[in-house]
Amino acid sequence: MTGKILGVFIVLSALVGGAALYWLQIYGFYDAVEVSGANDDVQLTLLVTGEPEPILYENFQAIDADSSPIRYRACFTTNMSAGLLTETYEMIEHAEPRNAPKWFDCFDAKEIGAALENGEALAFLGIKEIMYGIDQHVAILPDGRGFVWHEINECGELAFDGKPLPAHCPPQPER
Repeated sequence: MTGKILGVFIVLSALVGGAALYWLQIYGFYDAVEVSGANDDVQLTLLVTGEPEPILYENFQAIDADSSPIRYRACFTTNMSAGLLTETYEMIEHAEPRNAPKWFDCFDAKEIGAALENGEALAFLGIKEIMYGIDQHVAILPDGRGFVWHEINECGELAFDGKPLPAHCPPQPER
């Protein structure tokens, strides 16, 4: 009898633990990001100065989590033309959006990735080194829908792996 009770307890504990782990990974760590009001929620890096500049946008919504610097995802719309964007802001060649939780349904990484791959979407550098080793990438589709996510850059990959940094990398901040 004691073995059955112990077995039921172990199975129930595993089910509760698994459900809690699933909820924490999919919902628990994410928070909605408030619109700043200063219109600087969406920024692209200028070709001329190399500095980020806010762009015109509407319908901004974003999520983020303190548990990782690459969990940031945002969606917006813009009426800026592709010609103006490509002549003014720094484009990037290899942008791969990261998956967002299914409940954040405005950000579909497969759709964005396919549009980038076939040349429909344009990819821009949002903010270089938004935090050490992390860049912000922005993709804009022809219909004006835009998407933002954070990506680990080359210096970040080396630093996070504990490898020596090349001379072009900024010094690591003190912990």
